[in-house]
Order: sequence, then C-alpha cells, then structure tokens
Amino acid sequence: MNKLLIIDDEPSVRISIKAVFNREDVTVFCAATVNEGIQLAAEHSPDVVLLDIKLGPRSGLDVFHEIRRIDPRSLIIFITGFGSADTAIEAMKLGAYDYLTKPLDSNQLTRVVNQAFAISRLAHVPTIIDEGDRPEDKPDRLIGSGPAMQAVCKQIGRVAPQEVNVLLLGESGTGKELVARALYHHSRRNQAAFLAINCAAIPESLLESELFGHERGAFTGAAHRRIGKFEQCHGGTLFLDEVGDMAPHTQAKILRLLQEGRFERLGSNDSISVDVRIIAATNQNLDSLIQNGRFRKDLYYRLSGVTISLPPLRDRREDVAELAHYFLFRGNRQLGTSVQSISTQGLDLLQAYDWPGNVRELQNVIRQSLIVSAGSTILPEFLPAEVHQHSLSDNSTAEVEEDLAGRPLPAPDWQSLPRVLRNWIAGGETDIYRRAREQFDQLIILDVMQHVGGHRSQAAKILGLSLVTLRAKLRSMDR
Repeated sequence: MNKLLIIDDEPSVRISIKAVFNREDVTVFCAATVNEGIQLAAEHSPDVVLLDIKLGPRSGLDVFHEIRRIDPRSLIIFITGFGSADTAIEAMKLGAYDYLTKPLDSNQLTRVVNQAFAISRLAHVPTIIDEGDRPEDKPDRLIGSGPAMQAVCKQIGRVAPQEVNVLLLGESGTGKELVARALYHHSRRNQAAFLAINCAAIPESLLESELFGHERGAFTGAAHRRIGKFEQCHGGTLFLDEVGDMAPHTQAKILRLLQEGRFERLGSNDSISVDVRIIAATNQNLDSLIQNGRFRKDLYYRLSGVTISLPPLRDRREDVAELAHYFLFRGNRQLGTSVQSISTQGLDLLQAYDWPGNVRELQNVIRQSLIVSAGSTILPEFLPAEVHQHSLSDNSTAEVEEDLAGRPLPAPDWQSLPRVLRNWIAGGETDIYRRAREQFDQLIILDVMQHVGGHRSQAAKILGLSLVTLRAKLRSMDR
C-alpha cells in the first residue's frame, strides 16, 4: 500500500488532491499545519509527501529537513502557488523529488506522484536515485506566471517554429529582446546566427552600412569591405530593435530584401542572396507613423507576419513580486550582496508603483536597494524615493478600514461580458485580451466590494490581494 502525506494549509487543496488519489492502492493522510504534518510523518512514514512551501509563518523548505530526519526514504514533492525559478532551484538543491505549482494539474500530479511511488518501492535496494537535471538559473529568462505573461509565452510557443517574421510591440523595458531570443531559441534556426541591432542607437548615415555592409571606398572612411548584419545572419535570425526609428531610405531597402531575398552592399552592384528571419520590435505606435508618412505600410505588412504585444508591467502587477525576487537573487550574485528577502511592506510599494520604465526599471530599483540595504531584508526605506512618491501613500488605519458603502458601486453585469466581447471582435478592435481582463477585474472586485459593504480590508482578504494592490485597482477603475 502506497502512503501519501499532504501538508497544505488550504482545505480546498487537500480535498482536491485526496480526491485524485481516492483509490485502493493509496492511503492518504492530510495535515493542515506543520506540527500535524510532522506528527503524521513520524507515525506513518509516508512514501511520498506533498509539501506546501508557504505554511503560515513556516517555510516548507525548513519543514523539509525535519521530515527527512524522520525518514530519509520519504520522497518530498513541493507544491506552491507562488512558483518562482529561485524557489524551484532551492527546492531541488535540497533534494526534493519534484516541484509543482498551483493550480495543480491532476494529470501531471498523478504522473509525478506515481513515479515517486515506484521509486519509493525501491527504497531498500542499495542504489542511487538519479534526480535528473536540476533547474538551470539562466540570466536571460522570461519571468511571469500571471495570465498576461503566460499568454505571451503561449504565443511564443506557437510562433517560434513557424517560418514567419514577427513584430513585437510594447513599451521600453517590457522585455522585447528577451522575447526575440526566446523565439530564436525555440525556432528551427537556433543552430544558426542570431544578431541584434538597435536602429535608434545608430546614426542614420551608418545604419545602412551596419545592415547591408559596404565595399572598400564606398564612402569617405570606408577603408575596408564590411559584411553587414543581413549577410552575417544568412540562415539565421536578425532582431531589428526600435524599427520605428528607421529612416525611409533604409525602410525601402529592407522591403526589397524581404520581397526578393536579395540586396547589394553599399558601393556594389552585385546582388547577394540571403535567407534571414526578421524579428522586429518597436515602442512606437506604427499606425500613427504610417498615417504621418514616417513608416511604410507595405514594410509593416512584411514585418508583421505575426504580431506579439508585450504588456507593460503595470498591467501585470501579479508578476512584480516574482520579478523582484528574481532580480534580488541575481543581483546578489553580481554585486556580492547577501540580501535574502523583500519585506511585505516593500513588496506592497513595488506592486503599487506604476513602473513607467517597466521591467528594466524594476531591475534597476532592486539593484539600488541591494546596494543600500542593511541586513538581510529589503525594507521600504531602502527603496528609491520615486517608488514612495508615486505609490499610493495614504496608508492610515482610517483609509484602510474606510467604509465605501455610501459610494455608488455599479452592479456587476456578468451576463453582458460575452456580448461586449462579440461587439469588440465585430468592430475590429485590437488588444481585446487586456480590455477583457480589465473588465473581468472590475466585475469581480466590485462584486466582492458590494458583498462586504465597501470595506477594503475585508475585500482584500477575500480576493487574496494586498491592500495596496486593491487600492491601486480601485484607483484605476476611477480613471
């Protein structure tokens, strides 16, 4: 008989997991607290333990050692609703069998636990269990488990293998180059070259030479032949960042290359054939540039075989904590610091800030905070002044417990959402996903606010949001 111990403080999680393993060959034990879990582990020596990482004031990473001391043969699988690469790495370094994130997929859960049961049956055989490859902490990664970023990742997975050009749209600092690299690494061209060029950072007089190359004597100062980026990327991928800043003459040459697959170096009449996939990116409104005659419409259609829009950080606040901790641990390695965490108040400030510089600004803020921090935790006073100034600043008890019952709140209209969505589609609207998500947020938040009579603290507890995040969302609804 296989014995499974579940240690999780969420009743719904315990119930759902127990239902998945409601079968004759498994005995399931459930614990809601650390002490209860340790007692059950001591009494029953479970083969497999499903251990939540967040257990009130205790960390599952600490509980791991206590269970291992009781029975080193127990295989421990961490489960958490706050998944991050750093936590996964730490869990696997401890010797965990696996690491799963909530909401749990029943098929994946069954497969992983069944594998653990099979290995547990060999516990008395003197052999070494191979834990497999441990998660790799790569410096260039797309971070974000929220719906907005997950939607982008799904698009990358669908588009990367296809031989189409891709246009990336988004504000500065949203991670367009990381997405471009992900598209390249998951493409059929990942064994060929990947080159990036920032069209806004190179003077117009030099950009054409950078892209197409030149012959010796093509212009003053051209003392040698130069091979351009397109030629260097033959068979590979070229990332054209800030393509909206490109001069009209250069746009025309790129259009011809995309149409014919050929170009000439500056100062040469010989055509060169190339096969290059282009990933272009811009933070500008290309529709507006086209209307103003600053960007060619035909080039736009050639570049936008598929368009991926990256959400600004203020529209994916649920990812701020994950990103902040990733930059914290990465910054520790780079700066030689040893800060271990960010305080709850600090995270509230980070989540309430609007991040005009997006992910790049968040990275810089965390680096600054690591440098000035005293101790093992980033406290609010270690965060830059702009984070305090632009966050919601009135945190008085009166405001936290403010009764909004007198404020007219529109009744949630769930039935109208499908009709609104159909109207958007019929009207040719773009950015529908973001707009629908905002509509959904408004419906659910106002519904809960009505339920609690307008008390923000009660609503935040029901929604599972911090007070700062809830106030930020309410403020955005008033705009």
